[in-house]
Amino acid sequence: MSQKQPQPKSRERHESRTGHESRTEHQHTKPSQEAAAVERRGFLKAAATVAAAGAVAPEMLGAASVPHPSRASAFGVGPVSPVQQPQEAPPLVPLGNGEPPAMHFQAYPGGTGALMEKLWHETGGNPFERTEIPIGPWTGAAPADEVELAFLPVHRQAALIRERKITSEELTDIYLERLKRLDPVLLCAVTILEGRAREEARQADADLRDGNWRGPLHGIPYGIKDLFAVSGTRTTWGAADFRTRFTREDSEVAVRLRNAGAVLTAKLATGEFARGDRWYRGRTLNPWNLDEGSSGSSAGPGSATAAACVAFAIGTETQGSIVSPSRRCGLTALRPTFGRVSRYGGMVLSWSMDKTGPMCRSALDCALVFNAIHGADEKDPGSVTTPFRFDAAPDFAALRIGYADDAPESFVEQLRALGADPKSMPELPDGRSNALGVESAAAFDFYVARDGEPDPIPDDLDEAERRRRSRFRGGRDVSALEFVQSQRRRLVLIKQMAEVMQDFDIFVSGSGLVGLTNQTGHPAVVVPYDFGVRNPDADSPTEMPLTTTLIGALFADDKLLSVAHAFQQGTDWHQRRPAAVS
Repeated sequence: MSQKQPQPKSRERHESRTGHESRTEHQHTKPSQEAAAVERRGFLKAAATVAAAGAVAPEMLGAASVPHPSRASAFGVGPVSPVQQPQEAPPLVPLGNGEPPAMHFQAYPGGTGALMEKLWHETGGNPFERTEIPIGPWTGAAPADEVELAFLPVHRQAALIRERKITSEELTDIYLERLKRLDPVLLCAVTILEGRAREEARQADADLRDGNWRGPLHGIPYGIKDLFAVSGTRTTWGAADFRTRFTREDSEVAVRLRNAGAVLTAKLATGEFARGDRWYRGRTLNPWNLDEGSSGSSAGPGSATAAACVAFAIGTETQGSIVSPSRRCGLTALRPTFGRVSRYGGMVLSWSMDKTGPMCRSALDCALVFNAIHGADEKDPGSVTTPFRFDAAPDFAALRIGYADDAPESFVEQLRALGADPKSMPELPDGRSNALGVESAAAFDFYVARDGEPDPIPDDLDEAERRRRSRFRGGRDVSALEFVQSQRRRLVLIKQMAEVMQDFDIFVSGSGLVGLTNQTGHPAVVVPYDFGVRNPDADSPTEMPLTTTLIGALFADDKLLSVAHAFQQGTDWHQRRPAAVS
């Protein structure tokens, strides 16, 4: 916030009064080089003090450092008494986890203005329109089996609710029962919101009776990663220190889903401070194999969605936290292009890398959820609105599809069968930045530091606990120059990726390339493509869906989901159920 500062007198007015005296003094006073150096150092020291305070008040710019009016005018300040001392700097504004910096990341290498102009021309004048995604009708009676109802994809549940084959209350009861029964095994939920869910379900049914159907998510029960604030609920970030913390605000993604009619049933587990699948209650498990974790840090959304404890879930990713648990748990999920979904009200790890996205059991479900939550939000200055035009029957011949060396051959062949002509990808760029380490250290400075310095780590801790305690400290050792240079190189990396992607709309990756694509902001979709033994050499090999990752050009989220949906129309890998929770 700018403040009105006292205006210095102009050089003209000052010299009209003292010009003769000033010239006379300069004629008879010639300070030595040493005195001049001391004088300059004194001024710079005072100026640095003022800069640290965040505002430049003329009266704070060093009395002894500017001994003469004419010299003072050269710095844009008026004469100051030689005995005046610099005023004490005002206290710094306290910062928590969420306040964003003044600099905002934009994945498009030309910047936001160029992106908007490009989209404006490409879309015929309206890049902000939001198109509806139709859902088909339901014919016949609703399934009588509750397990079958629970594992239905969102778009089929939506048809049942819209046509009043089932009520939102009935569907919510099914999911609440599964949550309460399976959570003690899976450890997928932080808080089951039974009362709140029933109230929202009743309201959804009442709205439908009044003829107010809000869209495909109307009455659909879902869960949200416990990094997001929801008023009146605990928001723990997976950390024991915050397990009793209640929030009084709503994250933007929760508000948009509420407006779409979705029913919030649970705050789902995250690895501690968004790392891995371990949190203060234990390890969240993979419903396909209870001997292993669900991966993370969107551990609860991955486990709960795969186990049909919720119809869909909202996760976050900074460097693999949607892609990894979705691959482990056999889900279909979208990690959107950076900036397409508001992160307001969510825990911050990195302002330039954090992303919010849907974790579902089909690509069409991801499209329905994303269509409800994407778009700019004034409370998240990194957010942007760009077109999202999902196509249930894309023209594969018109799509420019590539594949990396590690892409599953069977998946690429099935794309060819759909009419695509996949091409081998050229070599992808490689590079690293220190954005995550520095930004997470800044975001968690409120937690690890006291009086500007981090609390010491006790000497008697084991190595694992020492690593945990030191997580947000390394970024403090990176100089400002190193950080800025790293981000300059990051833009070079983004431009290199743009050059590679100029000939491709999407490409298939076996690994997912989470390190590269989270730095560049590109979107990704996880897709089950087969069924078999994953990690046959592991201690407990398990048959489960095998997944691959589609990576898209910036803001090509719609093309990614369109291709994934068309692929799923002819396969049933995404419909398989874990035996342990069926």
